[in-house]
Amino acid sequence: MAKEIERKFLVLDERWREAVIRKTAMRQAYIVSMEDRSLRVRILDGIAARLTIKIGRSAMTRDEFEYDIPLEDAEEMLGNAIGIVLDKTRHEVEHQGYVWEVDAYHGAYNGLVVAEVELDSERQNPPLPDWLGPEVTGDGRYSNQSLATEDLRGEMGLPLPNAS
Repeated sequence: MAKEIERKFLVLDERWREAVIRKTAMRQAYIVSMEDRSLRVRILDGIAARLTIKIGRSAMTRDEFEYDIPLEDAEEMLGNAIGIVLDKTRHEVEHQGYVWEVDAYHGAYNGLVVAEVELDSERQNPPLPDWLGPEVTGDGRYSNQSLATEDLRGEMGLPLPNAS
């Protein structure tokens, strides 16, 4: 069983872009969303797809299972998703022996930038880049699951769609 252990932060500025080693365009959505578990579908660079099951209530650690699936199945699942389909570019950034994943959101959450680092244990204390802002580990508003299933744009100061 795979464990996902991560810390998450808001990003202060664009200095992280200088250290990007790889980037991936992602579209993702949730097929099932419950308080302690979720089923997510993700399309990577428009050419590959993955289904992810996450289980657990901890702010930092959850069980995670990932499976490659046919792209056509993923496209169909996105059409049946709950809430908002998230569009983002994930940038991998190296910093003092750690790889940070910086997600720059487009579409509904355009302007939101969040960085996370995966750890081997909750006791691990990675050196923090100076471009990080406040830590939001455990703040449910910044989980992809919440961003997709609850419209949090107004709460985050992002533009809301026109109510026409």
